[in-house]
Amino acid sequence: MIKQARQFQSALLLASLALSPFAAAQLLDVQLNGLEGESRDNALAWLGVSPETSQARANYLYSAQRKVEKSLQALGYYRARVELELTRSKEPWSLVISVQPGEPVLLRQVNVRLLGDAVNDPAFAELLETSPLQGGDVLNHGVYDRFRRSLTSLARRRGYFEGAFSQARVEVEPVGGVADVSLLYDSGKRFNFGAISYDQDIIHESLLSPLLLIEQGEPFDQKKLRDTQIQLQRTGYFSTVILRPIVDMVDDGQVPLELNLFPAKQHSFDLGAGFSTDTRERLSFTWRTPKLNAYGHQQETRIQYSDVNPSGRFTYSIPVSHPLDDAVQFTARLEDNEFGDLDSRQRELGIRREMRKSDWIYSYSLRGLDEAWNSEGIDRQNDYLLPGISLSQRLHGGSLVNPASGFSHWYRAEAGGANVGSDIDLVRLTANFGLIHSLGEKHRFVLRSNLGAAFVEDADRGQLAPSLNFFAGGAQSIRGYGYQSIGNEVTVENATGNPVSLIVGGDRLLTGSAEYQYSFTQNWRGAVFVDAGDAFDEGDFEGNVGAGFGVHYVTQVGAIRLNIANPVTDDDPSWRIHLAIGAEF
Repeated sequence: MIKQARQFQSALLLASLALSPFAAAQLLDVQLNGLEGESRDNALAWLGVSPETSQARANYLYSAQRKVEKSLQALGYYRARVELELTRSKEPWSLVISVQPGEPVLLRQVNVRLLGDAVNDPAFAELLETSPLQGGDVLNHGVYDRFRRSLTSLARRRGYFEGAFSQARVEVEPVGGVADVSLLYDSGKRFNFGAISYDQDIIHESLLSPLLLIEQGEPFDQKKLRDTQIQLQRTGYFSTVILRPIVDMVDDGQVPLELNLFPAKQHSFDLGAGFSTDTRERLSFTWRTPKLNAYGHQQETRIQYSDVNPSGRFTYSIPVSHPLDDAVQFTARLEDNEFGDLDSRQRELGIRREMRKSDWIYSYSLRGLDEAWNSEGIDRQNDYLLPGISLSQRLHGGSLVNPASGFSHWYRAEAGGANVGSDIDLVRLTANFGLIHSLGEKHRFVLRSNLGAAFVEDADRGQLAPSLNFFAGGAQSIRGYGYQSIGNEVTVENATGNPVSLIVGGDRLLTGSAEYQYSFTQNWRGAVFVDAGDAFDEGDFEGNVGAGFGVHYVTQVGAIRLNIANPVTDDDPSWRIHLAIGAEF
């Protein structure tokens, strides 16, 4: 009764103040004492913005005590003492709110039960297992409301469209400082997927069916709807994909689905520019056609120019059993490149079938390579017909272009025969490995290794083209050395009959790299590294070591890596700058 009388007197006082002839010209400063952290933030949110008119100020003063009390009750403080002290001696008026929050109310009994089909649903069992409402915890009405909403949200996502709470209450005993929570959710029955209706002629039905992860009659699951939309979008055939349940048309426990597909642009064009210390300045142009016909055929034409490595590539893709996981690719490629002291020109036609299963990518291929190469004392041209197989896997944690952890490995085997389209007999094996491991948020380790071996007859050793030999050195290999500058050396006579030593590559490759990175900020990090290895002919391994440091700036397309390295095993080592952009593996 005393508290109510005090509140009534305060109301009369505030009402009279609002009628003052000077009220409209005065503002209010508010000071809140006795609270901190979440309780303070919540009280200020309940109080709202400072009033700007006399009537708003009167309303603010009239409701201030009640709002602070309500804000504290929302966090479990039902025994708070709130006192107001108003000063009008100068402008603006001053309001001091002093709070003694008291002891919070604790949860005594928490009773959460399910009825209906959800009783046997593991998703609900997991949600109840991780419930934030536990006996002995401080009562928090926000936590209670969020958990209650999570039950109804999960029910909608899992197809319990008739679910409802038959009981949902919080009983508080302020004097005793305890509260009991009772939640009884009756999910009813779980609905199943119904038929999918769509009206489109963008792609053939045989291509659409493998992309639908939903079967009529199986239990409804919103995640499968989302995953199906993602799959359809990834094909590039569509600009927009909308797949939604028609809950109002439930029939016999099944929810029909409506699929709306909108075609993507017929063509896309990309222009690019870049720089790396390996290939210098480069310009690129890419033309893509994501859907040439209703059977999902695609083409990509890419032209790239740089002084070191100009190239052009055309790829024509045909889906086989699955538009994303199984395709045949026809390729044509023209490329010039510098390998050691050799200038190479390659012309290639190929066919490749690529299949994905889980995280693995399998492929088998056949390529015809016509390669000509020359240097002082060397001018050769050979043809190769190379069937091959490959296997790869890439795992990562976190961002795809800047993972916190990851492991990649790639293997390829090719062979050619003098009696089946190649000028020489050969077998070529390659393997690449990459590992990223982080310790906390600041420390990151990156390991890489490249292995390779080409097997040819001794008499045919000089007939192995540069692109089939192995070279090392450069920003992606042994830093401190020039791009593809490490390889087996031979001595030949030049046009004037004088002997010259040329780097022509090796029939073996073994390189490894270890790098430590430290993050100064979210985008900037430093690095120190050691690279080692050789590209050599069998039995002639000579270790080459490069070591250095660098600074990286992380962007949305990967890290921009500026590294300075020294070829420490050279007789006359000098520092070399390496610049690279993109993911590290």
